[in-house]
Amino acid sequence: NQWLAESKVPMVVVTPSSRQAEEIASACKELNSLIEVIEFPSWETLPHERLSPAAETVGRRLKALHRMLQLKAESKPYLVLMSVRAALQPVLGGLEGHPPILISRGNEYLLPELALKLIEIGYQRVDMVVKRGEFAIRGGILDVFPTTSEHALRLEFFGDELEDVREFSVADQRSIDSQVDHLDIYPARELLITPQVALRAREMVHEFPNLTQMLEKISNGMPVEGMESLAPALGVKLGPITDYLGKDAVVVLQD
Repeated sequence: NQWLAESKVPMVVVTPSSRQAEEIASACKELNSLIEVIEFPSWETLPHERLSPAAETVGRRLKALHRMLQLKAESKPYLVLMSVRAALQPVLGGLEGHPPILISRGNEYLLPELALKLIEIGYQRVDMVVKRGEFAIRGGILDVFPTTSEHALRLEFFGDELEDVREFSVADQRSIDSQVDHLDIYPARELLITPQVALRAREMVHEFPNLTQMLEKISNGMPVEGMESLAPALGVKLGPITDYLGKDAVVVLQD
């Protein structure tokens, strides 16, 4: 506590498991509420598997990385908790170029443009929202389940003005008695299909016949299960977690 209070650099505690990281994070928050504690989870899948991490996991990871970048720029101390698996896995660079979508009640938005932005950050358009990373549009109503939210959100527009934002239950689609003024929508996938990624996928189609179906979908801007395993081949910048922490970060290894 004293070190973090006097220091201007972050401290990283790497634990053997994610459960231990969560326990230490919880204890630190109780001991000193003034110290910002950031939990950085690992994927529940392996990087080479043809399985994508859950949207909730992606949201928590990207929210943590964006916050690290903010605090790094402000030279503020903070504590990061992560498992050794999360610490060893390379992370995508360039997230500063893909900030979360910020939405505030009372502002004006073009609904078709908002839908395109959600698709660009990996959200799936469906008829009815039931899980994180999905959105639906009915008339002037946008239902979206952000990757970092406890409940799905219903955005009601009057023309282009966002008139009301309320939480709703995905079980019965009924609104919850709540009022939301601001929301941050973080991506549902770590690998975003930028024009550069789509172009590289198009070039690779003939190089890897066994990946043709996956690469064709990516080249057409369509997210596909397990596409994160192709991140190194698609020319996406990968690096260690220290890229987001800075060179002065103090790392503590538990056991």
